[in-house]
Amino acid sequence: MRETRQPRLAGRRAREFEAFVAGAGGRLLHIAALLTAEPSGRCPRAQRLLVGALARLYAQWDRLRDEDPYDRARQDLVIRFARGAWRPHRRHRTRTAGATGAAGHGVLAGLGPRERLVVVLALHEDLPEEQTAALLGLTKERVRALGARAVSLLRGTRPPRPPRRRTPGWTGDRANAR
Repeated sequence: MRETRQPRLAGRRAREFEAFVAGAGGRLLHIAALLTAEPSGRCPRAQRLLVGALARLYAQWDRLRDEDPYDRARQDLVIRFARGAWRPHRRHRTRTAGATGAAGHGVLAGLGPRERLVVVLALHEDLPEEQTAALLGLTKERVRALGARAVSLLRGTRPPRPPRRRTPGWTGDRANAR
């Protein structure tokens, strides 16, 4: 009896996962494309991120009890991007950016990786600041500041700079600093 039960469970698991990917795969790929700032038609980095996240989700599929598989996949996608995006993003951005700054790739190409993460999670996915901060390992205030900076950059305006503070008694002259 046990031998006939295993293939049925494996088949059911595969069908459930296929149904999940059919329903949520497009949205997850769109999130990955926004994070990598690639155009939606050609996005090999986004596809690699998504395949890795879905492979991990499939491996954990039986252990998901009351957890939402979409949240788990999104979380893994964000973590994979955050871990692997910092250096390649900077190299990619400086190599392809012309006089205009952003190379005309995706919509969020002019933003840095952290700003992109905050915009995608807070604005596109509509996650509260607390959950976004917990997912990224930042404070709520930092998430709010990154979001404001990202939105102002997308609008084409620069965020206001905070006023410089000077210490009392400091004139800036080394000779008077004794």
